[in-house]
Amino acid sequence: VQLQASGGGLVQAGASLRLSCAVSGRTFSSLAVAWFRQAPGKEREFVMGVTASGLSTRYADPVKGRFTISRDNAKNTVYLQMNSLKPEDTAVYYCAATRGSLGVPAVSAQYPDWGQGTLVTVSS
Repeated sequence: VQLQASGGGLVQAGASLRLSCAVSGRTFSSLAVAWFRQAPGKEREFVMGVTASGLSTRYADPVKGRFTISRDNAKNTVYLQMNSLKPEDTAVYYCAATRGSLGVPAVSAQYPDWGQGTLVTVSS
C-alpha cells in the first residue's frame, strides 16, 4: 500500500486546511485510514481516523468539534478537514492505513503503511 499526504501549509490561527491522503496499491475499501501528527520534540499522536466502511470515525479529544474526516472510495482518498486551527496544531501530519480492523486503532504500531507526511504550521 502506498500513501501520499498533501495539503499542508502555513496558516493563521482560526483558519482552515484540508489534508488529503491518496492511497494506492490495495483495495482501498478494505483499509481503515487514520491521521497522526508529530510536533517538534513530541511523540507521534493519533488525530482522527475512519473505518474501512466509512461508517465510523474516531478522534482525539484535542480536535473534537474542529476536525472531520471523510473518505471518497471513488478517488481512493481520505480527507482531513481542519477548522479553527490553533498554534498547538502545528505538526507534521501523517496518514496511515491498516486492514483487518473492525474499528480505528489509535496506536501507531497497528498501522503498517504510512505516507511521507505534510507540514502544517499555524501562526498565532
